[in-house]
Amino acid sequence: MHKILVVDDEPSIVTLMKFNLEKAGYEVMTAEDGRQGLDLSLTEKPDLIVLDLMLPGMDGMDVCKTLRQEKVDTPILMLTAKDEEFDKILGLELGADDYMTKPFSPREVVARVKAILRRTQTQKAADDASAVIQLGALEIHTDTYDVYARGEQLVLTPKEYELLLYLANHKNKVLSRDQLLNGVWDFHYDGDTRIVDVHISHLREKIEADPKRPAYIRTIRGFGYKLEVPAE
Repeated sequence: MHKILVVDDEPSIVTLMKFNLEKAGYEVMTAEDGRQGLDLSLTEKPDLIVLDLMLPGMDGMDVCKTLRQEKVDTPILMLTAKDEEFDKILGLELGADDYMTKPFSPREVVARVKAILRRTQTQKAADDASAVIQLGALEIHTDTYDVYARGEQLVLTPKEYELLLYLANHKNKVLSRDQLLNGVWDFHYDGDTRIVDVHISHLREKIEADPKRPAYIRTIRGFGYKLEVPAE
């Protein structure tokens, strides 16, 4: 049974989500503020965290950022009453896996939770099947989540790692921004794909010898991106 942590300071929302998630077969823990949510995330190790943005004491952004700094890669579904684009992009950059705006239906939350868990399980199975992906001078160690470029270990965020791995598993194929959103973030982002461009830019800064002249991740104008292994 998957264990879900719901962090929200609105009792009515917590009660509604807990009821529907338990009905769907999940074990559910709850926290009413950010600090408690962070502590439970670290001690109870849930399979997924449903995290509200606006929380007393420590907000959802800080909880997400702290978990990722602690190398905790538990999937995070972020909730907020806000509908501001800046918040969406920032939340995803900090490592959230998906984003929902209140008000929402309980069925939609359950559907998002199922989709995220399905994707992470599929990714884990793929990681277990192949421990090291070699791409020229770039190495992806899927068993330890380590990435090396030209012999130097890189520090990637969980989402940067997932994006790189997805590109690597589809090397030499042109992938649209929508395909990358669906494959890595597992949702449609209201037709706005700038979050993909932001993460591609960050990846290039880390894996390319010269980010301004990328050898691995090529931009295919009018289509999207393609990962290639540069000729030695």
